[in-house]
Amino acid sequence: MNDITYVGRHTAVYTVSRHAHESWEFVYCTQGSGTFLFDNRSLDYKEGDVVIIPPMTPHANACTDGFQNIHINMVSPALSFSAPLVVSDDPNHFLLDAFSAASFHFYSDRKESSRLLFIYGDLIVCYLAAYRTGTVLTPIVAQIENNIISNYADSAYELDTYLHSLPFSYDYLRKLFQKELGVTPHRYLVDKRLKMAAELLAGDASAGTRTIADIAALCGFHDPLYFSKMFRKKYGTAPRDYLESRPRRPVPALDSSRVDYDL
Repeated sequence: MNDITYVGRHTAVYTVSRHAHESWEFVYCTQGSGTFLFDNRSLDYKEGDVVIIPPMTPHANACTDGFQNIHINMVSPALSFSAPLVVSDDPNHFLLDAFSAASFHFYSDRKESSRLLFIYGDLIVCYLAAYRTGTVLTPIVAQIENNIISNYADSAYELDTYLHSLPFSYDYLRKLFQKELGVTPHRYLVDKRLKMAAELLAGDASAGTRTIADIAALCGFHDPLYFSKMFRKKYGTAPRDYLESRPRRPVPALDSSRVDYDL
């Protein structure tokens, strides 16, 4: 169901006495750190962590220097565990954004708030399930990934310039990015651009009126010949041939391990 029934905030609180809820509780620590105390265990948390507490689980919260949080109660979330758990937000703070939005809409008088609360409940549960089992990127790798995703469609974007602006060795960043995401930053950038091109060619009704140079520019390639070369390497056909066959061809899945771009 993922129905949000209550959203609250704690500011500069040091202790919360022992209590329990009939619904699930999700506590996002926005500042400070502390410890949740349960009957037979304790869970330490810090800023950026979410403590997940199942229904009817007695708990208390203690902190030496004070903490702030957003706490949400939810009915029947689609989660596959039954014990208290700590899940960390990713470096982009997507969970914090979702918690903050849920807090806003819970207290908003806007007519669409009820529907939006349901959507944010689904989003929070999906994030928690993914972050519980997924690998959290180091902050600098997440920053590079976010920068690429924000700029890959811009043909003026210079990834090398951005990487050299960071306070780390260029080679270190390249190796760390590849270790965590399986590809180099440049290969990741080209993959994003090629995926966008394939989607345009496969699904855009106006693609047939555009030149290959137009498609290349829309996807961040300033050189149409280089674009065509990379597209053929990835998908095994020229962009124009791919466009002409699009009614019979789904967009191929990107599998970076299959093609070597020498990047």
